[in-house]
Amino acid sequence: MSETTTTARAVTRLVPAVETSDGAGVRLRRSIGKADLDTLDPFLLLDAIGSEDGADYIAGFPDHPHRGFETVTYMIEGRMRHRDSTGAEGLLESGSVQWMTAGRGIVHSEMPEQEDGVLEGFQLWVNLPAAQKMSPPRYQDIPPSDVPEVQLAGGGRLRVVAGSSNGETGPVEGVVTAPMFLDFELRPGEAVEQPVTPGHTGFVYVFRGSAKVDDTNVPEHTLALLGDGEAVRLEGGEAGGRMLLLAAKPIGEPVARYGPFVMNTREEIMQAFKDFQEGRFVD
Repeated sequence: MSETTTTARAVTRLVPAVETSDGAGVRLRRSIGKADLDTLDPFLLLDAIGSEDGADYIAGFPDHPHRGFETVTYMIEGRMRHRDSTGAEGLLESGSVQWMTAGRGIVHSEMPEQEDGVLEGFQLWVNLPAAQKMSPPRYQDIPPSDVPEVQLAGGGRLRVVAGSSNGETGPVEGVVTAPMFLDFELRPGEAVEQPVTPGHTGFVYVFRGSAKVDDTNVPEHTLALLGDGEAVRLEGGEAGGRMLLLAAKPIGEPVARYGPFVMNTREEIMQAFKDFQEGRFVD
């Protein structure tokens, strides 16, 4: 009887995050959505916020529009308040998740509810296929208690935001790209193997310490692009490491992008600006 061998995903490229700012002057590190990695279908942007200095984030992200994609906020530590034009409101606190489908149009804000101390988290943009770009806006506000946590055999910890791992399924649901969003915290030398759907785009972002992804050493604040395969092997670095593992189904459609709008054609972008200026983003 022949043995079945799992195809491992290798690292195809390392992409260091770069320091920049967004919103009203929030300092952050960007790894997707910059010159050397504009998009990673279906992922459009990945920003990491992390500072103890209130001056780096206090201005927040005042009211701004979106159309044609989804914005995901994952808080590691700190407090921010979300409000949007559908009337939805939520408090982003340590360990919480917000998955917002902008669809045909939404105006929202995310503002700090603290003046100093640690604020750490991520913003991820995920594209929508053409058939979903003009769908009604939707907001999933997920408190920390609803995100499953798993104590790993080697002493580390896993949080399951979306997708499934170690017998747990994340609370994010109804997303067309079928995302996996896992937060691994691994001790030095602790290794895990995580199945990933073949054909889905995948990456690992190390935001504390370091890690080995397959056979590649990945330093802090670095994104590791993954080749195709059925699983990825992760290992904590010399001092341990904390990392996000994300994967999702690629869309494979043209991307027309300008600021807060992501559509398929230039004409659709121009229409988005017109609709926003004429007040059609408020239901």
